[in-house]
Amino acid sequence: MTFCKNSQELRRTHFHILPTSFYDRPTALVARDLLGKVLRVRDSKIWRSGIILETEAYVANDPANHAFRGRTNRNQSMFKGPSTAYVYSIHQVYCVNAVTRPGEAVLIRSLQPKENVTLPCEGPGKLCRALGITKLKHDGQPLTGTDIQVVEGNEVPVKITVSRRVGVTKGKNMLLRFNIS
Repeated sequence: MTFCKNSQELRRTHFHILPTSFYDRPTALVARDLLGKVLRVRDSKIWRSGIILETEAYVANDPANHAFRGRTNRNQSMFKGPSTAYVYSIHQVYCVNAVTRPGEAVLIRSLQPKENVTLPCEGPGKLCRALGITKLKHDGQPLTGTDIQVVEGNEVPVKITVSRRVGVTKGKNMLLRFNIS
C-alpha cells in the first residue's frame, strides 16, 4: 500500500498532532491505531517524516517488554506518561517507542518515507537513522511536542495484519505485531 504526497502538498498541510489521550488506551489498540499516522521529527529548520506502516505492542506481564522487571535507568521514560517517546539503543542503533500506559509502549518498526527522507525506513533502527532520532535528543520527549510528534495521516489503512513479533526471543509468539499489508 502506498501513501504519497509531494513536498509542496506537505508544506500546505495543517498537521493535527495526536493528543495525549490517544496514547492513554490499551497498548495493543494504540499499536493498531498508529498505522497510517505520520511520525515527524524536526531537525533544525526542516521536518523529516514518514507514514507508520508497522508497529509492535509491549504490554504488562510481557517478558520481551523492557519494563517487565520494573523501572530502571534505561527504561525510565516508559513511566513518564502516555505520549512520551521512549528511545533506546540496541546493537548500536536507536529504536523509538510511543509510551501508552506505565511500563508499556509501542515500538514503531517501519515507515514509508514522506518528507525530506532519503534513507530506507524498513526496520526500527533504519527509521530512526533516516529521521535523525537519537536517545540523547528524543528519549523522554513528548510525542506532542515541537521536535518529535505523531500526527493524523490523510489516508486510512485498507488492510491491517496481525502476526507474531520479530527480533525477540521471549514472548515472540504473542500476536502483538501490526502492519499495513
